[in-house]
Amino acid sequence: MPPPEVLLVCSTAVSSLAVWSPSRVHRSSARVAVVLLLAAGAGLVVFGEPRWQWLPIIAGAVLALVAVTASRRARRRASRRAVTAAAAASLAVTAVGALAAWSFPVVDLPEPTGEYAVGTTTVQWDDRGREETWTDDPDDHRVVVAQIWYPAERPEDGRTRAPYLGWSAEEARVVADGLAGAFGVPGFLLDDAARAGTHATADADVAEGRPRYPVVVFSPGLGGVRSQNTAWAQELASHGYVVAALDHPHDSAVVVLEDGTVVRGRAAATGETDEDERRAAEWTSIRARDMRLALARLREANDSGRGPFAGRLDLDRVAAAGHSLGGAAAIAAAVRDHGFAAVIDLDGYPGRVETTAYPQPLLALVAGAGTGDAEGDRRYEESLEEVLGASAGPSYRLTVPDAAHLSFTDAPLYLPPVPSLVGTGDRTAVHRITARATLVFLDATLRGARVDLDAALAELGELTGPSA
Repeated sequence: MPPPEVLLVCSTAVSSLAVWSPSRVHRSSARVAVVLLLAAGAGLVVFGEPRWQWLPIIAGAVLALVAVTASRRARRRASRRAVTAAAAASLAVTAVGALAAWSFPVVDLPEPTGEYAVGTTTVQWDDRGREETWTDDPDDHRVVVAQIWYPAERPEDGRTRAPYLGWSAEEARVVADGLAGAFGVPGFLLDDAARAGTHATADADVAEGRPRYPVVVFSPGLGGVRSQNTAWAQELASHGYVVAALDHPHDSAVVVLEDGTVVRGRAAATGETDEDERRAAEWTSIRARDMRLALARLREANDSGRGPFAGRLDLDRVAAAGHSLGGAAAIAAAVRDHGFAAVIDLDGYPGRVETTAYPQPLLALVAGAGTGDAEGDRRYEESLEEVLGASAGPSYRLTVPDAAHLSFTDAPLYLPPVPSLVGTGDRTAVHRITARATLVFLDATLRGARVDLDAALAELGELTGPSA
């Protein structure tokens, strides 16, 4: 919790304890509680932004002060019982607020560790020759939105950080509400995520350190959004990679197009295994085509002689990457388009991919917590082994201990640390492992770094697979 919230909690605790304190310390305890409350209030006004978690904490602090004030006048037994009940209630209400503040913290993305500053920009790519199959309008064509993270020149003093969930505060609010709906929780629970900032500068100049930068095209999970792996994308960019993270309209939870149109997710399961597998295979195919479109548009931007990325992208060294359904889409895109030189699958079930031999090396990161379903884990294991075996390049399966499915995204930074949901209680532990594993894999496969890849990956988890 931020310091002002800690002071509020301390004020409540001191006030409540004063109710049961001997008379000789009662007055001094009450004064300490008032000072703490005033200091907390000043801190909230000066340094904080309003958070919904404040409501129960402030209510508890005020109720505690009322109780400690009333306790000095309570002479009758009934009055003393009422004061004691009020003090106990203040502790309970404050505990609820403190738990809420801990469960839904102020979002603080990990600082990138690479040598480069990070820039970001958003583009929209239209594929006018491709019908939009999510709608019935025959004139509707496919559109993909991408956020590009890249090595940048150091920003000038005073440049603000780019927002986290959207290009503007308004878009971030829309995206936060869409994600909340996907998680099945009220939108206000993600207020902190909606207000969060990144470590990137919007539209910064591309860094001059290298003549050209390798590229990673990223697809999020089903219902996910382009920003869901921002911490990971920023880390890669700080180490000299350009990351194009995609929004898939009608599939992502919500996508805001450049004209302001809001496209909400429509992908939904039916509960019937065969039909859901058919749908998932179709969605995977659509996403794979989106990733191939991204690669084509990046080639055009690189070759055009115009724009910030002209001549700056090394498109002979491109990786397809994705989380969950996006991981399956990355494999499918690489199988069809050998312009992708490597593949990264972040806990994606590849059973919807038509498995044929493909030349690219593959790194699959797997959640050590599993799916919670023995049959699902078995099918996932078999499917992943088949895909790993189809790679003509070196292939690796790295199982990350204590990781859950959402651990490979930014979700641990703003959701409650429930192990089955986001894995280990350390909110950044899996991020560090994911970033390290993908960087060492990309450096070896795209940049030809001389490294014992097996040994480097084995330090991060349980390494298995045909090449391990």
